[in-house]
Amino acid sequence: MTDSCPADIPPSPGASVPAGERPELVVITGMSGAGRSEAMHTFEDLGYFCIDNLPPAFLPQLIDLAKLPGLDVRRMAVVCDVRAHEFFAALSGEIRKLEDRGVDSHVVFLEADDKTLVRRFSQTRRPHPLCEEGGTVLEGIAAERAELDEIRTRADLVIDTTGLRPQELRQVIRGRFSGDPSALMLTVEVMSFGFKYGTPSDADIVMDVRFLPNPYYESELRSLTGLADAVRDFVLEKPATQTFLKRWLPLLDDVMPGYVMEGKHHLTVALGCTGGMHRSVALAEVTAEHLREQGYRVFVSHRDSGRDEEAR
Repeated sequence: MTDSCPADIPPSPGASVPAGERPELVVITGMSGAGRSEAMHTFEDLGYFCIDNLPPAFLPQLIDLAKLPGLDVRRMAVVCDVRAHEFFAALSGEIRKLEDRGVDSHVVFLEADDKTLVRRFSQTRRPHPLCEEGGTVLEGIAAERAELDEIRTRADLVIDTTGLRPQELRQVIRGRFSGDPSALMLTVEVMSFGFKYGTPSDADIVMDVRFLPNPYYESELRSLTGLADAVRDFVLEKPATQTFLKRWLPLLDDVMPGYVMEGKHHLTVALGCTGGMHRSVALAEVTAEHLREQGYRVFVSHRDSGRDEEAR
C-alpha cells in the first residue's frame, strides 16, 4: 500500500514529493558584500518567490507552505547567510533533507576578494555581520570565509563578483536559471499617445512624430484611426515617414541591447502625435512589428486613439 497525502494537505516534512510536482529551491549564500541582494532581485525578475535572510531551519516549512491549496509556488529562492548566526550551521543538513524529499535544490555561492569586499563595506558604511566589537572588517571577512567553507564545497554555482558589475552578475544568473531564452529579453510596451492629452509619465523612450504629414486634414481619413489601412498607407507612403523609419528603427536596434545588458525587463516606447489618433497609432504598429521581428516580447496600446471621436 502506497502512502499518499490528500490534495488539500501539504506533505509532512518527511514525505517525498511526486516527480511531476517537485518544487525548485535556490539557496543564495556566500560572502557579505558579494552581491547576494542583487542576486535575489534577479531571481525575483525571473519569477521566483524570494525570501531574504531565512534561517535554514525554516526551509522545510517554506516548501510545505508552497504546496498549500491555491498557492502553487514551484520556484523559490532564499538567501541564507551568516546573519542567521548559530542557525546558519544547519544549512547543509537542511538541504540534504529537502533533497531526500525530492526537492530540486541548487546552491548559488557568491564571493569576492578581500580588497573588493572591504571597499564595498566602506562605501555602504555598514558593519560586517561577524565583526566583533572593536574588530576590523578584514577580521570579519576572514571569520566568514571559514564559516562558509563547507557550504561553498557543495555549491552548484560559485560566482566571483570581484570584477563584475551588477548587470553582469544578473546576466550570469539569468543565463543559468532562466530556463527560457526569451526570459533574457525585454518585454516592450509600444504606446501611441496624443501630446494634447499629456506625455505618458512612465515612458522610457518618447518619440514626437508631429512633424509628419497629418491625415486629420484629409476629410475621408479624419474619423479613422491609424489602424485603418487607408490611414496607415497615407502615413507610411510619405517620403518624410520613410526617411524617419530608416533612422528610427536602426536607432532602436542600437539601444535595445543596452537595456537588456542593464537587466531591464520592461520598457515603454511611446510615440506621440497631436491627438494620438492617426500618425502615432500607425507608427506604433510598425515599431511593434519591427521589435517582434527582433525577438522581443511586445504588446501595443493606443492610449488616446478614441478621444477625439468621443469629443465630437
